[in-house]
Amino acid sequence: MFSGVVRSGSETAVVDDLRALVGDRVSTADAVLDQHGRDESSLPPAQPDAVVFPRTTEEVARIVEVCARNRVPIVPFGAGTSLEGHVLATAGGICLDMTQMDRIVRVSVPDLDVTVQAGVTRKALDERLRREGLFFPVDPGADATLGGMASTGASGTTTVRYGAMRDNVLGLQVVLADGRVVQTARRARKSSAGYDLTRLFVGSEGTLGVITEVTLRIYGVPDTIGGAVCSFPTIDAAVRAVITTLQLGIPVARIEFLDERAIEALNAHAGLDLAPSPMLFLEVHGSTDGVTEQMTEVGEIVTEFGATDYRSAIDPEERSRLWRARHDAFYASLALRPGSKAITTDVCVPISRLAECIVATRRDIEEHGLVTTMVGHVGDGNFHVMVLIDPDSAAELAAAEAFNARLVERALEMDGTCTGEHGIGLRKMPYLAKELPEGIEVMRQLKRTLDPHDIMNPGKMLGLEPDPSSAIGS
Repeated sequence: MFSGVVRSGSETAVVDDLRALVGDRVSTADAVLDQHGRDESSLPPAQPDAVVFPRTTEEVARIVEVCARNRVPIVPFGAGTSLEGHVLATAGGICLDMTQMDRIVRVSVPDLDVTVQAGVTRKALDERLRREGLFFPVDPGADATLGGMASTGASGTTTVRYGAMRDNVLGLQVVLADGRVVQTARRARKSSAGYDLTRLFVGSEGTLGVITEVTLRIYGVPDTIGGAVCSFPTIDAAVRAVITTLQLGIPVARIEFLDERAIEALNAHAGLDLAPSPMLFLEVHGSTDGVTEQMTEVGEIVTEFGATDYRSAIDPEERSRLWRARHDAFYASLALRPGSKAITTDVCVPISRLAECIVATRRDIEEHGLVTTMVGHVGDGNFHVMVLIDPDSAAELAAAEAFNARLVERALEMDGTCTGEHGIGLRKMPYLAKELPEGIEVMRQLKRTLDPHDIMNPGKMLGLEPDPSSAIGS
């Protein structure tokens, strides 16, 4: 199972060194390796040689020192919800499962910030913050770890109001490839002190270091939350309603688009009875009077674009049910075609080009006879197409990848990006080079400087070839 040519005793020596550090929190059991060799992507599994479960930054630093000394790859692992293959151990090595680093270190109500270990999940943090009347807004749907969310630069349904992880991470604690521990920033709300190291590591996907602690902005729970749903005659009308709403400065907290096929999937999966047509889910946060006024304004806008069945007085229970269903859109879509796998897309374009991009994409889908659903955080120009394929059909896989390539080209032509929130991982490496042909060389220089032996999540994001000698047993 080892990734390279086995040298007598070398694999055993590394595992023995790690067991000396953390005891039985090192596993080479087949079931554990299998669990940590796959994610939610459609990519084939790739197992590590061992899985280690650290509990402190100091343990992570000592584990990294052992791996650096032996040129062993390190792949950080959180909840395993990646859609781009970030956590697949394509070069073998050690998987660092961060889930036992689950301590909420500090909550500061006056400063509206919190420091957590990397393995704390989004829902666990919100449960703790609820006692103080606070919440953390970045909501990718999955109950991801906050270290993983920082590592991939995650966002989600509330980005239009509160921003993505890049906007809400105040500072990080990171273990570098040689075992050094770096604090990227202090807790001040602004600083002009040198390079912005925090944002260098946010979105670096474990290729520059291991995030062990995250300091985050937190917010007061809104006095009132208003929700609405409405159907549209066409996709174009729904998206243009979104654009107008934003241009008029209405501070929506969420504004999500779903095409009719996605609605059909949610109805079947979650027992809803929504009309199977292009639809918007909206949410507004604020004072009672402010929310009432804004929901009225939104109703007037969407009606101008032909919306029907506009429901704005949604009770909290129904609103929660709708958002739970929206977050389950990936799994609901899979259920439309039992046994299928989903090839996901993740482009983001300037708002002014969004309707054009979505309509052209839908035309592409229909011309090529693909089975898809489409959802989007359209308030920030980001939308996803899930192409459902037979995992045993090479022809369907090729058709889906060709569609994704065309979609990315379309987005880049509109000055957009190949990934609004899922990250690069393995699948999007060719597109990053097209999107930022000069910038990627600067990224590679940074990688070589901070990780000269390419042990930190090798072979991901930048397209660098992993060192063939950098694996347990090599």
